[in-house]
Amino acid sequence: MAEHPHLLLVDDDSEIRSLLSQYLEKEGMRVTAVGDALQMRRAMERSHFDLLLLDVMLPGEDGLSICRGLRARSQMPVIMLTARGEDTDRIVGFELGADDYVPKPFNPRELLGRIRAVLRRSTHASPDPDPQAVRAFNFDGWRLDTTRRTLTGNASEVSLSGAEYRLLAVLLSAGNRVVTRTQLAELLRGREVDPLDRSIDVRVSRLRQILGDDARAPRIIKTVYGQGYVIGVPVATE
Repeated sequence: MAEHPHLLLVDDDSEIRSLLSQYLEKEGMRVTAVGDALQMRRAMERSHFDLLLLDVMLPGEDGLSICRGLRARSQMPVIMLTARGEDTDRIVGFELGADDYVPKPFNPRELLGRIRAVLRRSTHASPDPDPQAVRAFNFDGWRLDTTRRTLTGNASEVSLSGAEYRLLAVLLSAGNRVVTRTQLAELLRGREVDPLDRSIDVRVSRLRQILGDDARAPRIIKTVYGQGYVIGVPVATE
């Protein structure tokens, strides 16, 4: 994690932008705060950012649409902020590739902890295969490239979020061993899993959709009930 990570905060509430920027800067972070998607894109053209704090309810293009577009071209970590706390919104955010989801009103200290955890996950190499040791995983007609962090199948390349890449890489690295939900949560989210937290299951569902794996009878990513997940097809490494 960078000594002074640069965060991009996108929220149409000027008071939240001001107060949150001041708090995070006191904690050693650099913050660029903007109010909408257009200003966000202009800021991203000028600077590199380590993490995006993205409000869902924005004027014009909303945060979910922004996240969807960003994931098509970038693995920059995204934490969604929203005044709407419904499970549906949270699940949609995870399906679109968000790394975490914080409902408003939030405790700034909790948000800071979430930011640091996401930044650690995005830069910590231990959950990811070493590209020098494993250049790619080949399975069921798919190829996961650990150098470029891309997934290719049927002669086309599929965009993965950073969390989706890490989840698939962890499962493929385990071979035919079961990886528990708790282990996956600790590796991907940097903290213990809440029994009611379904974000790992949502990401697995998203990967199954990408891989064309029937959720009712999955072959590639199998559910081991009461335990976790396991890869159910042969995996070869390069």
